[in-house]
Amino acid sequence: MDQSEFDRARELTLQYGWNTTCYQILNPGMQLWFAEAGDAVIGFVTHAGVRVVAGAPVTPHERFVPVALEFEADARRAREKVCWFAAEEWFESLWQQHSRRAKVILGAQPVWDPQSWAERLKDNAGLRAQLNRARNKDVTVAEWDTDRAAREPELRTILEQWLASRGLPPMHFLVEPETLDRLGDRRVFVAQSPGGLHGFLVACPVPARSGWLAELVVRRPVAPNGTAELLIHSAALTLAQGGARYFTLGLSPLARMHGANPNPLWLRAMLAWMRAHGRRFYHFQGLEFFKSKFDPPDWKPVYALLPGPRVSVVSLYAIAAAFAGGPPLSMLARAVGGAVLREARGLVRS
Repeated sequence: MDQSEFDRARELTLQYGWNTTCYQILNPGMQLWFAEAGDAVIGFVTHAGVRVVAGAPVTPHERFVPVALEFEADARRAREKVCWFAAEEWFESLWQQHSRRAKVILGAQPVWDPQSWAERLKDNAGLRAQLNRARNKDVTVAEWDTDRAAREPELRTILEQWLASRGLPPMHFLVEPETLDRLGDRRVFVAQSPGGLHGFLVACPVPARSGWLAELVVRRPVAPNGTAELLIHSAALTLAQGGARYFTLGLSPLARMHGANPNPLWLRAMLAWMRAHGRRFYHFQGLEFFKSKFDPPDWKPVYALLPGPRVSVVSLYAIAAAFAGGPPLSMLARAVGGAVLREARGLVRS
């Protein structure tokens, strides 16, 4: 995207951004589409002839459906289909009333009102113990201005170490790690002690909800226990002081459903297998457990609304390619190769 497109999309996002992922349409690698009326923007990537949309249209609520129809018409002219990924309940309900499409429930995201954060967690003994572990190592959290964060090379070193410890190669789309060069309206919280920097949290705005998404929570592999918890706790309290009314740690993929699961049986079986056996590459259960530590009052379902009446392999492939930044099998091959290399190094050390 060029600077004029970026500025135009940012202005619309700060005015109308409601979906949790709204600010992430400004991430590197996104394509931007603007409605003819000039009151809406959509961020997406295209793979296998499918436009994978980051959330929902950024537009006033009453324009959600007309803008979505205009975008789908544009896609048809380009002989492409549309998948609305990470759609939340409001848009999912409106869109399904107009156009019955296959939908996949991706998981759920925990949400809080930061104004009640301190009161809700004051009796959470487990969380208090984790926070105290970090504080006992003299870890403190401070908000940095974005210019300082962008200039600090140590934050990039921490990010590189964190990415190297993951089971998968760096992913993109809605989990883009390279945001330090384009912080913009984000807020950055840094954990440090007299021994140095230990981690950081990047929060991006959800303006129409007076809210924030904890987009990145990054810590050194050797950071004191409780560092990540202290980052989230401190950020939530600071955001509450600024009047925030919505805070989320984002989607937990394959989180257990609290209600009916609309996914077809074959897909439920496949995702259950991934949840149980994919932890070497992505610890779905561990991520859900970590977020549950903060006692969320609610878990909100997150959907993918697919083209056509049935779940298709092409649509699932396009979603995987969006996160892989290319052919997903190539990313999987790199992940397997990295796992083998780590196992070999472990055997040599032992």
